[in-house]
Amino acid sequence: MTRPVHRVAPRTDGPIRQDGLRAHNLVLTFRQIAGARDAPISRSELAAATGLTRPTITRIVDELLAAELIVEAGPSRSGGSGRPRVGLSLARSGPAGLGLDIRADVLSACVVDLTGTVRHLEFADRPGAGPEAVLGGLAAMAGRAVTAAAAENLTVVGVTLAVPGPVRDDAVVRLAPALGWRDVNAGAALSGRLGLPVHVGNDARLAALAEWYAAGPELRDFVCVSGEFDIGAGLVLDGAQLDGWAGELGHVMVGSGGPPCVCGATGCLQCYAGLESILAASGDRGAGSPEVARSPAVAIDALVSAGDPRILAALDEAATALGIAIAGLVNLVRVDTVLLGGGYALLASWLIDGIHRELRRRVLRTGWSPVEVRPAPLGPDAAVIGAALSAVDRVRRDPNGWLARLHR
Repeated sequence: MTRPVHRVAPRTDGPIRQDGLRAHNLVLTFRQIAGARDAPISRSELAAATGLTRPTITRIVDELLAAELIVEAGPSRSGGSGRPRVGLSLARSGPAGLGLDIRADVLSACVVDLTGTVRHLEFADRPGAGPEAVLGGLAAMAGRAVTAAAAENLTVVGVTLAVPGPVRDDAVVRLAPALGWRDVNAGAALSGRLGLPVHVGNDARLAALAEWYAAGPELRDFVCVSGEFDIGAGLVLDGAQLDGWAGELGHVMVGSGGPPCVCGATGCLQCYAGLESILAASGDRGAGSPEVARSPAVAIDALVSAGDPRILAALDEAATALGIAIAGLVNLVRVDTVLLGGGYALLASWLIDGIHRELRRRVLRTGWSPVEVRPAPLGPDAAVIGAALSAVDRVRRDPNGWLARLHR
């Protein structure tokens, strides 16, 4: 399976031509190639964009070609005469990123190449919630993904695990209430099993990263509310993810006298709009079909299709609670789009009207600057794709580590 995803061009600094700064100019050049969206970029365009001399560009391009990080497009003429234009673009072989994700009922693994194209996507039943079983299942999937990548001339250079909760030091899951995890060093556990560097990140933030890649530069200010497991929110402002953003929207209080939450508080959004809470309000888990049992969102959709009035009422209550929580967020940060991701992408038809209703009531600027609410294109796959993109993005930002690896 392949799915192209893109990203806005990264910002770069100006050129530095001093001895010993070859690595800087290589990064500068490579980022221009990686950020070229409309068409492959030529050597002359690279020289103009970076301010580097043509001989320097030639040397750097030759090095990137030899490392199989970029490829040359076929020559073409921009006009009726002159030398043909040879474009440069990212290669679809070489380094790749591996993403892992923990969902409500399944685990997932994904490999993307330098272009952001999905080259491998796999799912497996989640073996309970305990760290040992879950991390063991993820390690087995990661091993298969690395083998599948190698068969396509790809080398996995790093792994990112998406988890439903806050993370410390890119490795330790501080608290994942939906899993019952506290201070689990998932990064070290997986790195020891795989022999690869493993980073751990919040699933909502990684889902927003994937949606940002998929949408391109026109989507610059948005929040992606992900409801696959716990409820999280990934935020992008002015075309960049916000550093230090926790994103634990599911544990924002929306009802002061509400039910107790697994986090220890009461009245959290998770209690009203979590997928398991919606199913519980309907009194039916939707069992019967393996596909329904695989995902709470699929179970909810099946109940809606059957015309169950209890699930419709539960969805309306969930939409109201989501609207209250999102309105508070939108009053604090200026976004013009709300993406419903994870399981919410499958249920958007039954949630959008209720969310809009609350936004119109509660957001100050909706009278002159309405907020659009729509399903996220990548849906439940966004977190694992974002995790894989995060892993390979380390090479996109600085390919010098890959080059040093080849020269060992």
